[in-house]
Amino acid sequence: MPVRSSRFVRHGWAGLVASVLPATLLVGAAAAATPLSGEKAAFPPFDVATFSGQLFWLAITFGALYWLMSTVALPRVGAILEERAATISRDLDNAAQMQAKAEDTAKAYESALTEARKNAQAIAQASRDAGAKASDERRHAVEAELSAKLAQAEATIATTKTSAMTNVAGLGSEVAIAIVTKLTGQAPSASEASEAVDQVLARG
Repeated sequence: MPVRSSRFVRHGWAGLVASVLPATLLVGAAAAATPLSGEKAAFPPFDVATFSGQLFWLAITFGALYWLMSTVALPRVGAILEERAATISRDLDNAAQMQAKAEDTAKAYESALTEARKNAQAIAQASRDAGAKASDERRHAVEAELSAKLAQAEATIATTKTSAMTNVAGLGSEVAIAIVTKLTGQAPSASEASEAVDQVLARG
């Protein structure tokens, strides 16, 4: 863009000025040589005699403005637009990278959460199994202890019952001898009294 404008300024505008300038000078000279009449002068921008000068300065002004725009303003605007486009593209790339990182982080979090749930379930199951095993062991120990105490109590009861039955048999023999002696006046023998008591106890 600047190269084309500079060429145009060097060649196009120079040719235009070179062609317009002699005609402008001639028209100006002719206007100066013409005597003033009594007619009222026209509004300067609408005066036909000044058209050539106006066109000349219009061409000069347009060329200067075109040169300024093409060499100063437009390159700056283009640089600003390019910088803004680069900034927008860079921001979009950064946003895409951040979104990809966020998605990766979310996937890693979900994976870690799933693994943690599995580990928690395994730990809970292991705790339940350990608790059940310990409970079974305590229950077996208590049952064994109760069985031992029950056997000991049964043995004690049997011993006590045997001792009590022996005492009852002896006491019964004595009571039977005393009763028979009192009723008949004759004392039975100890073996007879013991045999009679045993028969009664056997019958229940």
